[in-house]
Amino acid sequence: MTQKIRETDLYKPVKMFFEAQGYEVKSEIYGCDVVAIKDNNPIAIIELKTKFSLELVLQGVERLSVSGIIYLAILKEPRSGLKKRLNKIIKLCRILGFGILLVTLPKNAGGYVTQILEPLPNRPSNQKKSTRLLKEFKNRHGDPNIGGSTAAPLMTAYKQNALRIVSELKNGYKTIPELRDKTGVHNTASILQRNFYGWFSRVDRGVYELSSTGIQSSQEYASIIHDLINPYK
Repeated sequence: MTQKIRETDLYKPVKMFFEAQGYEVKSEIYGCDVVAIKDNNPIAIIELKTKFSLELVLQGVERLSVSGIIYLAILKEPRSGLKKRLNKIIKLCRILGFGILLVTLPKNAGGYVTQILEPLPNRPSNQKKSTRLLKEFKNRHGDPNIGGSTAAPLMTAYKQNALRIVSELKNGYKTIPELRDKTGVHNTASILQRNFYGWFSRVDRGVYELSSTGIQSSQEYASIIHDLINPYK
């Protein structure tokens, strides 16, 4: 039985396609499947789908609030009926200003991308959203997610900073200034006070330790914590 192709299967070829052009690529940032940034070029957003659909077009339209460079990446599959509709799809995307990428996934080889339409640059309609996306992109260490994921919990820059604090608390309680100095996380106080993940317990004013959940998380995310505090090892 042939294994069903998922949107996440399209991510690696798309990532490699943009990296080959000098882009830095990260996935799943504020709902965008893929975000690619290169020097002072506009942010490029790529939405992944195994089939062309109205849902994909609407996702692209929604992303115009964040970036003026939008690509729709679609699986190129012989039996999908895409070939018959391709001219109409190109016409629609040209009107909207979207680029089109076709992703081929051979059975016994790595996938590759063919660009059949260049996007037409537009001005993002919401500069605040665009700035927020760029900030998350820059603050997120590495590319810990897979583009096209839907059910899997996402690793965000906020969660990575919380894990940096977890790492410093493994050997006992510390003050907020100590944690801020050790981790370099400027918003240490708000992360501890908000305690979104339930990982921290307040010992005294300005003093925190790991909760039982935090101790468990230090083990669950051990490899991720190692990469965060030893990025080049």
